[in-house]
Amino acid sequence: MKNLKRNIAIVCGGDSSEYDVSLRSAQGLYSFFDKERYHVFIVTIRGLDWNVCLEDGSTVKVDRNDFSFVHNGKSIIFDYAYITIHGTPGENGIIQGYFELVDIPYSTSGVLVEALTFNKFVLNRYLASFGVKVAKSILLRRGEESKLSEQEIEAQLGMPCFVKPVADGSSFGVTKVKNSDQLAPALRVAFMQNEAAMIESYMKGVELSIGCYKTSEKAVVFPATEVVTSNEFFDYDAKYNGQVQEITPARIADDTAKKVAEETSKIYDILHCNGIIRIDYIITKDEQGNDVVNMLEVNTTPGMTATSFIPQQVRAAGLDITEVLTEIVENQF
Repeated sequence: MKNLKRNIAIVCGGDSSEYDVSLRSAQGLYSFFDKERYHVFIVTIRGLDWNVCLEDGSTVKVDRNDFSFVHNGKSIIFDYAYITIHGTPGENGIIQGYFELVDIPYSTSGVLVEALTFNKFVLNRYLASFGVKVAKSILLRRGEESKLSEQEIEAQLGMPCFVKPVADGSSFGVTKVKNSDQLAPALRVAFMQNEAAMIESYMKGVELSIGCYKTSEKAVVFPATEVVTSNEFFDYDAKYNGQVQEITPARIADDTAKKVAEETSKIYDILHCNGIIRIDYIITKDEQGNDVVNMLEVNTTPGMTATSFIPQQVRAAGLDITEVLTEIVENQF
């Protein structure tokens, strides 16, 4: 009997400020997938408006009861969802809960892991309990601005520091604060993106980003990318408008590269992740001049355009992105 091609949905869009970034990742993924092996469709989601993009450029509505659609009079049900929604509902466990209900395997980690990694403050506290080094931070919710004075915040974290939404991505709403007078306006910017903000101590060092995926048969940690920008930090323009230099593999000592890879694999296992993740780090120096690996963020739906970190790292590892995606999909069956 001839093997039937599975129907793959690349699920993109979402309800956050990262909508356009997600669409770009979906186009990248579509170009990477093995079309000989799979029927691949892009599914855009915004609120309750869910649509499948067909080859002729037209769209049809998705039946959210079973994640199917009708084309040429035939009902088509997806066998697998590759989630590339950056922000809600793709990175906080909401869409994962939906796919659990309709019993469709998907590319990311589960509901709890997604919710945990989406909240930067909670994630840092959780991983710190396993010995992962993270920056000092303070959590403030909207309306709690007077809970701590600017002087108290400076005394706890020092200056400069970062103010960021506790649950958002692509550096939207992030401000590098150089003195305490800038805290209040920075918090207002963060609260425009999310109801809670994290104030985080500044760490000076080399910024890295590194991807990892595991299947039942293998564990792969990609070469790390060094991020060099003349901007105040790795902000939206640096990430998406070319104002950055990305060097893969990173220019770090071999033993430091090994430590970063081991820490990445460790965090993957602590969280019980699934699919490809990307972890960002800052490499600082201790008093003896030794490299210290500090985790910044875990990204469970990393960007997947042709120039994003993960495809760069796949190429640097001598791997083929199409084969990597096939391994990840087939690991679910």
